[in-house]
Amino acid sequence: MNAVKENEIATCIRKAIGGYLSDLDGEKPGHLYSMVMNSVEKPLIEIAMQHTQGNQTQAAELLGINRNTLRQKMKQYQIK
Repeated sequence: MNAVKENEIATCIRKAIGGYLSDLDGEKPGHLYSMVMNSVEKPLIEIAMQHTQGNQTQAAELLGINRNTLRQKMKQYQIK
């Protein structure tokens, strides 16, 4: 493992995915990348929107994405 200290989010993801793969008990995992991204992206957007009190421009800036991309993802995840 890298000598650089891993951040708390990466540690949580590593633990969760490791547990998920162990729990499969021989079953083949499918679409792991999209499963993880969908699990992380929705709450990330919701938190950014809460933090900016619903201001999409500020939330997009906080997330480092374009406002149109934010709106598209909000629609995708049915975030109001």
